[in-house]
Amino acid sequence: MSAPGTPNPKVKVSRLLKRADFLRLSRGRRWAAPGLMLQMAPTPEPHDELRVGFTATKKLGSAVVRNRVKRRMREAARAVLPLLGMAGHDYVLVGREATAERPFVALIDDLRQALRKVHGGRPPKAEER
Repeated sequence: MSAPGTPNPKVKVSRLLKRADFLRLSRGRRWAAPGLMLQMAPTPEPHDELRVGFTATKKLGSAVVRNRVKRRMREAARAVLPLLGMAGHDYVLVGREATAERPFVALIDDLRQALRKVHGGRPPKAEER
């Protein structure tokens, strides 16, 4: 088990589903990248897992577009969060206009950059990944 607040590739990732959690995270730290916006806050009670939620507003377009945006963000989170996310923190990925058409490699880089920024710019050490 990893201590809360430390990156760990074996950290359990679970989903945020309650509206109250999304509202709490909207007041937390955030970073906007071209492909997505990341919101982050520590969990209210200590956990050895991280939680993630996804949102796409109707401004992005039809349900088809919004669903595509959320699918792409879920896959990016699945690839990046277990490596760079920190246990004991909650994250929300918010879709932007560019999310649907942005190259997937660039979307992953956006998420990596956003995670570094919301955690104070400290890239994780190689042994912590």
